[in-house]
Parts: sequence; C-alpha cells; structure tokens
Amino acid sequence: MCNFVFKLRTLKKILIIQTASLGDVILCTPLIEKLFSFYPNAKIDFLLKEGYEGVLRRHPKLHFVIVWDKKEKKYKKLIELIRIIRDNRYDAVINVQRFASSGLITALSAAKWTVGFNKNPFSLFFSKRVKHNIGKKKDGLHEVERNLKLIDDITDAASNFPMRLYPLPHDQAKVSQYKTVQFICLAPASLWFTKQFPEEKWVEFVSAVEESLFIYFLGSPGEKELCDRIIQQSGHKNSLNLAGKLGFLESAALMKDAQMNYVNDSAPMHLASAMDAPVCAIFCSTIPEFGFGPRASRSILVQTQKELTCKPCGLHGLKKCPKGHFDCALSINKKQLLEHL
Repeated sequence: MCNFVFKLRTLKKILIIQTASLGDVILCTPLIEKLFSFYPNAKIDFLLKEGYEGVLRRHPKLHFVIVWDKKEKKYKKLIELIRIIRDNRYDAVINVQRFASSGLITALSAAKWTVGFNKNPFSLFFSKRVKHNIGKKKDGLHEVERNLKLIDDITDAASNFPMRLYPLPHDQAKVSQYKTVQFICLAPASLWFTKQFPEEKWVEFVSAVEESLFIYFLGSPGEKELCDRIIQQSGHKNSLNLAGKLGFLESAALMKDAQMNYVNDSAPMHLASAMDAPVCAIFCSTIPEFGFGPRASRSILVQTQKELTCKPCGLHGLKKCPKGHFDCALSINKKQLLEHL
C-alpha cells in the first residue's frame, strides 16, 4: 500500500461522484476541501444530477462540474457519460454513492484508482471498498466522517474538514436587501412526508413568533403553495415567501445571517451547516444518530419528548406514517422551537 500511495501523491485529475439528492451533494463538500488541501494543483471534478449544479457553481476548489440528466434517455446518457469520463483519464475516482449506476460509472472509468462503499453493487470492481455502517448509537460516525474515510489512503485519517459552500458576490448582493432587519429563515418542506414537520405545527409555531421578527420562507418553486398557506393561516404580518425565488447559494447566503434557521431533516439543514449558520433541525421519523444531523457550531436538535417504540421507522423518510398516528411529529411542542429564538 505504501508504494501505491507514493504513486498517488502525483494525482493530477480526480473525480468525485454523487448523483443522489442535494443534501448528499453538500455532505460531500468536505471531500473537496480535504482533497484540495492535499492536492492543490490537481484538477478536481464533481459529477452530480441535473438540477443541483447551482450549489457548486464556480466553486473555487473545483475544476469542472459534470451534470447527468436522468430525466430523459437516462441509460443512453449514462453510456455517453461513461465515455466522457474514460476520455478524461482520471487518476482517481471517488464514488460516494451506493447505487448501481454510479458503481458502473466507477468500474468502467478506466481510472488508475477507484474507491467506493462496499454497499455499492459494483464495489467488487473498485480498487478499494470501504465499509458504510449506519447505526443508532449516539457515538456513531456522521456521514461526513464516513465519506472522508473513502480518501484515507490518498490523504490521511483526519476528519476535521467542514461542509462548505461558496456563495458568489452577486448571491450576497441578491439577499442583502433582506438583511436590514432581524430575521429567521424557515424551510418547512421535505421530499418525504414522515421527515416533514406538519403544516399545522408550522402554523402554530409561526403564529407564536413576535411580529417584529421577520420570517423568510425558503424552498423550491413546488413548495411555494405550502409556504403561502402557512403564512396565511398564521397571520404573521412580517413573513415573506421566498420559495422558488432564490437559488441554492442565495438561500445559503441568507441563512448565514439569520438569528436561527428552522428546518427538517433535509437539504436546507445541510445548507445551513455548510455556512456554519445557526440551525434548529426538527427530526420527526428519523434520528440524528443515523449520522445526518447538522454540523454548524450552533446546532439545535428538536425531537418528540414522547417515548415511541416505532421511532425511527426507517433510515429514510416514508410517504406516510406506518402506524397512522404520526406522533413523532405531532407530539413536538412549539415551545421546543420558540425557546431557541
């Protein structure tokens, strides 16, 4: 291994692969930071799914962002993508994703060295496989630490590299108009029902927030109606719906200066962490012990105080509560959120 590592010290072209969700992409940013610190002259590329490229736009430590459009002719484009990656002749390919398509890309990349998690179906064909263990112990590894283990052999065993994003000056300028008052940010939506704090609970919380404090609602265009309903039902006069109006880096720049950012166990939590912004993360059906919790200096975890044998009901969110009561969310009291303002 020592001789092999010595050869890799001349790495010139590196590819990181993560084509899953936005949050998963942000959780990979410590890999960028660490690889850049060890190989400042290397060209580091990043492969992600179309729609999320904005979060890494003009990243100062990335050479190129490769976008995979999975919406149409997915497998035809997969073949084209593999051809492009082979032509790039990477020295190292680091696959952070555990699904077959990314494993196939890695196995056929023609890179000198490939690494990924052992849960990937094609990991048998990688140069190195790393165990990916998710448990329920409080002293378990965070996903950031699990990801960094992929590059131990070509760096070192240190895991003190943060999630980090780089909003551009025009991102900062876009949101500067909202920073003239004291404010909090609220991202009420999630891709999964059981990860999302219920609409009526958000209404209870927002209704109790002092009207002198501005509330900026963040989210995608598809989440605009949810935010509108919460604002309307709460009657909070100084609420502004910015869902669909801000890009990823603009949202991150705004969250940075918020008094608090209220989020679910979802991508906005990682946006806040990547800016080291204060974050209050609400965990409904999932638990932070899985290793996907916030990493900001000021991170608040809010969960039900009720003893539930059914929580967690799964590693990821579900489309509905398996038990039909959704107590893991409905039993959370608004005071648990308000006390952190």
